[in-house]
Amino acid sequence: MRHPAVHIAPPRGKLGVLLVGLGAVSTTFITGVYAIRKGLAKPVGSLTQLGTIRLGKRTEHRSPAIRDFVPLAGLEDLVFGAWDIFADNAYEAARTAGVIETGLLDRLRPELEAITPWPAVFDRRCVKRLDGPNVKRGSKRDLVEQLRADIRGFARSRSVERLVVLWCASTEAFMREGPAHCSLAEFERALDAEDATITPSMLYAYAALQEGVPYANAAPNLGVDTPALVELANERHVPVAGKDLKTGQTLLKTIIAPGLKARLLGVSGWYSTNILGNRDGEVLEDPECFKTKEVSKKGVLDYILQPQLYPDLYGKLCHMVQINYYPPRGDNKEGWDNIDLFGWLNYPMQLKINFLCRDSILAAPLVLDLALFLDLAARANRSGIQEWLSFYFKSPMHAAGLYPEHDLSIQLKKLKNTLREWRGEALVTHLGAEYYG
Repeated sequence: MRHPAVHIAPPRGKLGVLLVGLGAVSTTFITGVYAIRKGLAKPVGSLTQLGTIRLGKRTEHRSPAIRDFVPLAGLEDLVFGAWDIFADNAYEAARTAGVIETGLLDRLRPELEAITPWPAVFDRRCVKRLDGPNVKRGSKRDLVEQLRADIRGFARSRSVERLVVLWCASTEAFMREGPAHCSLAEFERALDAEDATITPSMLYAYAALQEGVPYANAAPNLGVDTPALVELANERHVPVAGKDLKTGQTLLKTIIAPGLKARLLGVSGWYSTNILGNRDGEVLEDPECFKTKEVSKKGVLDYILQPQLYPDLYGKLCHMVQINYYPPRGDNKEGWDNIDLFGWLNYPMQLKINFLCRDSILAAPLVLDLALFLDLAARANRSGIQEWLSFYFKSPMHAAGLYPEHDLSIQLKKLKNTLREWRGEALVTHLGAEYYG
């Protein structure tokens, strides 16, 4: 069944991509875009750049590239800005991160050196293991106004038509929703009262939304995913998404766990450990920051396996997650999983996975896709939570009263069906009955 196409404004002019944090993920993303523009690399890992979308029946053989099907901003139209607690430009920050080889960085040095971060909003109570000199000062309300001035100044000085903001900074200490987060009125009262539960990530989200700029949270900390800021997003008619990019170990969980459940194989234990040596690993050495990440990583299996519906298979699941800071590895993360299974007649089995991955290499194309899709959503006049972007997150935002969808294949179907609906194409159900009379 076809739906009327949604009006999507064309992507005229430049798109400003503003990044909170100019560390490994952000510099890998920016460097990659510049390299792709110059023909030095391919956009591997990016759905917006390499993905296709089936339209109509299988017999029609229509599978255009997603970037040709929906009017996305072109990579040549992206302009970058950032905030960071260190004043290093993007070239220096990329050298420090140690993800990209020096030869490629040197070929892009002039473009990278031109990106110098604004002073950041920072609270050491939220990230205890980092400190830096390039920070803003003032009351929380004043900090918001400084952020809004940065956003407006960037748009004016770089002549950009549209903007998106993405939090790519470190994980903040664990926090539960409190009174300050329950409504926009309470949030603004807490803001003026210097309430400690209003964190830097919330200030960035609040500032972006007040400026009418789409916002995504790529980290697991409590940020835009509160009733107060969702209310603001709806009030200002701005799309938002989050949280915590789904890159390595959790990506594999959302692929493997649905497969085990589909075949009704029992799981008695799932032990996951990670070692990494980048700044993210250092931050997660703090137990409060680790708690934030742990909650994000552990919630996936509960929702996918649904132990309340399958108590005999998953009701006694022991799920453990460990993250260890190991400096020699740098950004080269190793995720090791041991899965204890049981099958017919309760016979035990094991599955072991050793994923040696590069954290920022996996994250960079997701940042690109989110920037382009959030801009698309804004031009399609969408607002509030964009659940169709769950594909990219460990802890996807969702409407109150719903459980989040974590199955990667279902998330991809949701994303593509959203695009089909917006363009007036029939949704794909994969039923297939029409081929057999």
